[in-house]
Amino acid sequence: MVITQIKKIGRGERYSIFIDGVFNCVLEAEIIVKNRLKSGMEIIDERLVEIKLENGNISCFERALSTLERGAKTEKQIRDYLLSKGFLEKSVESAILKLKEYGYVDDEAYAENYIKTYSKVKGKNRLKKELLLKGISSNIISYKLNELFDKEEEYKNCETICQKYLKGKEKNLKTKQKAFNHLLNKGFGFDVVKNVVGKCFLEVEDESWD
Repeated sequence: MVITQIKKIGRGERYSIFIDGVFNCVLEAEIIVKNRLKSGMEIIDERLVEIKLENGNISCFERALSTLERGAKTEKQIRDYLLSKGFLEKSVESAILKLKEYGYVDDEAYAENYIKTYSKVKGKNRLKKELLLKGISSNIISYKLNELFDKEEEYKNCETICQKYLKGKEKNLKTKQKAFNHLLNKGFGFDVVKNVVGKCFLEVEDESWD
């Protein structure tokens, strides 16, 4: 096989590679220079496959950096995104390893920041569920929740949300049940919600959720 043309794409640093007069692949300028590729050069199929994989690793890593510029991501989110873009699994794992080495992807730091950001409006159960969906391990979640949360703080946050929900509403059994469900949906524990709602509805008798 012979490289018959190396054609620059737009204003970037990527080039179309033609083998025996037919388009074959797109390579980064860094890969072309490193492997000393040029028109008229003979190349065997096995070597071309190696170069494509090396190029894929670089492209994959750069795509990962690009999406991280828009906001922090978990390891799972980055992996799913890169695989959805068609990158080989080997390239994806190589990119993630490098991201973790550089500290660009850190599930523990992500979990800590997420909990600190949303702890005043969401309970432990809700936070745990959302972090699990983002791919954070249950061990990291439990560790961070125990480290950053305490029962008194959770109770105060639940009470604040309850009072905000009840603003302008008539205090009756129907509202009481809705407030109870609202706080459960926010992820607060059953006992915490029961105590908070009971405090806010001292004048409304109903023990239907005992």
